Amino acid sequence: MHNKTLIFTDLDGTLLDHHTYQTEAADGTIAQLKSKNIPIIPNTSKTRDELLLIRKDLQLNTPFISENGAAVYIPVNYFKTQPPGTEVQDGFWVKAFSRPKEFWLSLLTLEAKQFSADFHGFSQMSVEQLADLTGLSINDAALAKQRLYGEPVNWLGSQQAKQDFIKHMHLLGANVLEGGRFLHISGNCDKGQAQIWLAEQYKINQPEFTFTTIALGDSHNDIAMLEAADIAVLIRSPAHDFPTLQKETDIYKSSEYGPAGWAECLQKIIFK
Repeated sequence: MHNKTLIFTDLDGTLLDHHTYQTEAADGTIAQLKSKNIPIIPNTSKTRDELLLIRKDLQLNTPFISENGAAVYIPVNYFKTQPPGTEVQDGFWVKAFSRPKEFWLSLLTLEAKQFSADFHGFSQMSVEQLADLTGLSINDAALAKQRLYGEPVNWLGSQQAKQDFIKHMHLLGANVLEGGRFLHISGNCDKGQAQIWLAEQYKINQPEFTFTTIALGDSHNDIAMLEAADIAVLIRSPAHDFPTLQKETDIYKSSEYGPAGWAECLQKIIFK
């Protein structure tokens, strides 16, 4: 039985440079992977609209996972049959793992009043404020605000207040993920669950293959996806340490940052 590789990748700080949001250092490796028909599957905190643009730029036709595992988007007819539990939306089969954003916004407004001075949510920010905060262009910041399943917040309060807030949100049934820059409030979903589900669809639809999953990420909110993969690749970040994993085997750590580290490790693992 032939083996196929699936590559699940975080974007910010991993395939996209932490400062410039460019993929330049990885472009050669991306081209090699495409020539070998190895799917590159974004698994990111970014929104559907941001991902549609990035997929277009990188000329990817693969599925993708948005908003930290809140939803999986599979192009219609990518597989022979539509996976159960998916809905058709704008040319994609969509599997949602979280309630819509409106639910979490009402929770933050009504049930987390005591913390309201400690954070500033994406929904409260103007496009200009978000662009200022992230270094994104105005257009890209507008796409980042188009969230469907959760609300990222910029934490302004103390570390202690942050821990209290996270505990409080958990009690209300929310999941709080700490990304490279923001706290993400959404349902009980993560990049790992969504990745496992999508890898399973590949296995169901292509039973003639065995599959090896490789996940690449640089921060705390990538842990679930790194743990769920056969091979975990930790990408060096200029902003923070490598995330800490429970798994002890099949782990690579890049010596280069961002996309250069992404290419460095995949060259070692796949192209040797």
